[in-house]
Amino acid sequence: MFITNALASTGTPSTTDSLISFLPLVVIFLLFWVMIIRPQMNRTKEQNKMIGSLQKGDEIITTGGQVGRVVKVGEQFIDLEIAEGVITHIQKTAIQSMLPKGTYKDL
Repeated sequence: MFITNALASTGTPSTTDSLISFLPLVVIFLLFWVMIIRPQMNRTKEQNKMIGSLQKGDEIITTGGQVGRVVKVGEQFIDLEIAEGVITHIQKTAIQSMLPKGTYKDL
């Protein structure tokens, strides 16, 4: 009784069944794109724009927590004055953010 019903329904799945089974993967990918990939791309674009506009006299904070004033801007490195007469060389990619003018003096 049950075997004949099972044998009778062994046809090929329709196109709508395969599209419906594929739909959750598409939805998960779209959510992943909107919530993770796109915001990260925007942050990277803003970071690159900030590093490109860096010039002498700007006050920055590095990813390591150093706060200082830019003394010299090179192709890949900058010279950062972290105290009077103390200059360090750091990579441009190590810059976390720019500070408003006058912040370095207040510290």
